[in-house]
Amino acid sequence: MNNISQLFQQAQKIQSRFKEMQLELEKKKVEATSGGGMVCAVVNGKQELLELKIEPEIVNPKDVEMLEELICAAVNKAMEKSREIVGQEMSKITGGISLPGFLSNILSS
Repeated sequence: MNNISQLFQQAQKIQSRFKEMQLELEKKKVEATSGGGMVCAVVNGKQELLELKIEPEIVNPKDVEMLEELICAAVNKAMEKSREIVGQEMSKITGGISLPGFLSNILSS
């Protein structure tokens, strides 16, 4: 019974550290560009798109498809950078160990 109690206490500590990490990640911003800097996307650690900047000279009504592709590329790069930050922060909490599914469910509640 003592091991279960210790495991539960450890899970509570991890959950607390996880909540702190979520608050910190919300403040972190990553930026990625495409088209040689013509399109820039800024994302936070919660994977939310905060800003999208488009240089006016890239806007061509006759080639909307290219602009759409550049936007997607910039946003996807920014999201990937954000996921990397989340992974690094999670690794700090878990000591690099993947969390089993049941413990992940505890942390998300």
